[in-house]
Amino acid sequence: MAKIRTALISVSDKSGIAEFGRTLTALGVSILSTRGTARLLRESGVEVQDVEDYTGFPEMLDGRIKTLHPKVHAGLLARRDTAHLKELEDFGIRPIDMVVVNLYPFIDVISEPGADLLRAIENIDIGGSTLIRAAAKNYTHVAVLTNPGLYGRIAAEMKQNDGCLSAQTHVDLGVEAFRHTAHYDNAISEYLAEIEGLRGAGPERLSLDLVKKQDLRYGENPHQKAAFYVQEHVKEPCAGTARQIAGPELSFNNILDLNAGIELVKEFDRPAAFILKHTNPCGGGVADSPRAAYEKAYFGDPVSAFGGVAVLNRPLDAETAAAIAETRAKHAGKPAPYFIEVLLAPGFDRDALKLLHDRVDWAERTRMLELGPLAGSFKDRTAKDMRRVIGGMLVQDRDLLGFEPDKITVVTKLAPTAPQMADLRFAWLCCKHVKSNAIVLAKDEMLVGVGAGQMSRVDATMDAIRKAGARAKDAVLASDAFFPFPDSVEAAAAAGVKAVVQPGGSKGDSAVVKAADRLGVAMITTGTRHFRH
Repeated sequence: MAKIRTALISVSDKSGIAEFGRTLTALGVSILSTRGTARLLRESGVEVQDVEDYTGFPEMLDGRIKTLHPKVHAGLLARRDTAHLKELEDFGIRPIDMVVVNLYPFIDVISEPGADLLRAIENIDIGGSTLIRAAAKNYTHVAVLTNPGLYGRIAAEMKQNDGCLSAQTHVDLGVEAFRHTAHYDNAISEYLAEIEGLRGAGPERLSLDLVKKQDLRYGENPHQKAAFYVQEHVKEPCAGTARQIAGPELSFNNILDLNAGIELVKEFDRPAAFILKHTNPCGGGVADSPRAAYEKAYFGDPVSAFGGVAVLNRPLDAETAAAIAETRAKHAGKPAPYFIEVLLAPGFDRDALKLLHDRVDWAERTRMLELGPLAGSFKDRTAKDMRRVIGGMLVQDRDLLGFEPDKITVVTKLAPTAPQMADLRFAWLCCKHVKSNAIVLAKDEMLVGVGAGQMSRVDATMDAIRKAGARAKDAVLASDAFFPFPDSVEAAAAAGVKAVVQPGGSKGDSAVVKAADRLGVAMITTGTRHFRH
């Protein structure tokens, strides 16, 4: 066990550092710190010595030089089992047993829309990276913390062991530190290569740094072993950051469905709800309340909803929980089989959870996950969409385009009405998340028919019409890609569809538009397709 006597603390992310600093002081640890961190610690009642007072050398170059000094790095790199300690004594240098450092938020900065190169460069941390690497090289003697989430665990171990940390903890922290700097350096190199035009659509060499979150019961099928790996320090709400609060363990397929559902509800600012099966929405809607949105999602396709994954973009309140409990009794005027495999929301009201467990017999079997706030959450535009193929990886930008009114073109003589335009927007954003060939029908901002993954577009259209039934009358239709022939538009018009949104760009556009004009169907084009294989 290695006792911690002196710690150097210099953090950009200051969450939790005051409490951790107080714990270290209570354990008799002397603390060295840099200006901003030192000021916060002092204001929190923690006694610290400024690094510049210890080294006798001031911070300079607008803070670029703080800890790059022999008295700091000799204290970190000296091995405690050699003559190094005598050398430290000769030069009046004290060993530093712990480094608590996290780096300038370079990745956050380059993720912001419009981030400029100068600001990005100023957020490349040199001193912090050097401290981490020096401490990690000497991990058997120096503990290095880069993750604020570990403060509590480390503090507890030190309290239990009279200020000491185990050899295994030192190893774990050292490995984590090198992974942290490797991820950071990779982000910098890839950003600079891209900004300076030194690469094409992707890096010359792709490195993945993922951490196992959990083993899974099995993969897509019981004979396949599987595990779930996640990226660390992800800010965007996603399947990797969702927290399970109830129910059995997640399956491989559950996570795929959750990912699809989360990305779909992010498209909408108003209350939205969707039920998914096999990564496709079978029902969904937006409304003025979460309850109304959920009811639209369920009644879009009650048969397919059984055993589905339900995703909301608002916290689950008692009203919405009541709607979930009541849906069986409302379907076709008689009880219908229903079961939610997974329920995800930004949060869960206590009353809502109690209501579900009191009123439905399957609540104990439902996996419930909390995502955190979605309103105003940013989307990481630097993240890539990656798909494994045998022997390689396909890498592309994320499809973050939505419904862009300034790029819409009305191509028919008849223009959509304002309510139809609202439905077209809704249908277009939903269709973006349906497997190709994809066709969706919507009415009153509710999915009423979905045709997914068909080999021909007209088959997808016929599937959506069949699902919609009588609700196709006065509905709108969205297609993820252009129509090569008028057949889909003709079938939709025969079912009562009144407006269509599609990318356009086919050689057969003129024939398709003529068919729409002849049939009295309004049509708009977006100039953008959303294939989803």
